[in-house]
Amino acid sequence: MKGWRVMLLAVSFLLLNGCLVTFKEAPLVAQTAPQALLGKWTSKDAWGQARRLSISAIDKTHYQAEVYPKGEPKARQRYRFIVAKHGSRWYASAAIPARLGGNFTLNGFELTDGGELVIYELDLEQIRQAIGQSALAGDTVETAEGAGVQIDSPSSTVFAYLDDPANSDVFVETARYQRAAK
Repeated sequence: MKGWRVMLLAVSFLLLNGCLVTFKEAPLVAQTAPQALLGKWTSKDAWGQARRLSISAIDKTHYQAEVYPKGEPKARQRYRFIVAKHGSRWYASAAIPARLGGNFTLNGFELTDGGELVIYELDLEQIRQAIGQSALAGDTVETAEGAGVQIDSPSSTVFAYLDDPANSDVFVETARYQRAAK
């Protein structure tokens, strides 16, 4: 069970909890991340267990996140991702395993003035509504985690939708980390 919890927390950083919103093509062009993103972070999961997150640079535009429960470094899960700023928001995207829908994911993140890292995921139901209203193109996909959605729209259409103030609530907070004490 602990392995499942670690995976769930890691997925909340780069992927989505439970059902996924994925993208057929990488929705971002990689940029250099803000320096404040790198380093060690801590949080508590939904079960009250302490979690560690370590983010490091692989090269100028590719990053790695390592997530594990406090005191269990052997249970590390590693994920490679890229970031980009679009408008006033920062986004992260990662290639995900086929069992979770494959393709790519898109999450928002912010670094608060209070030194926190806040992770956001796309709200699956709102994305389904956007597809139903033809604001985005996509299809339902079945994964090991349940029914998800795969977005087929080009990045320009996706970001036009995300930038519209009427859609400001399309992201929901999934994790909040504090900078780890040295």
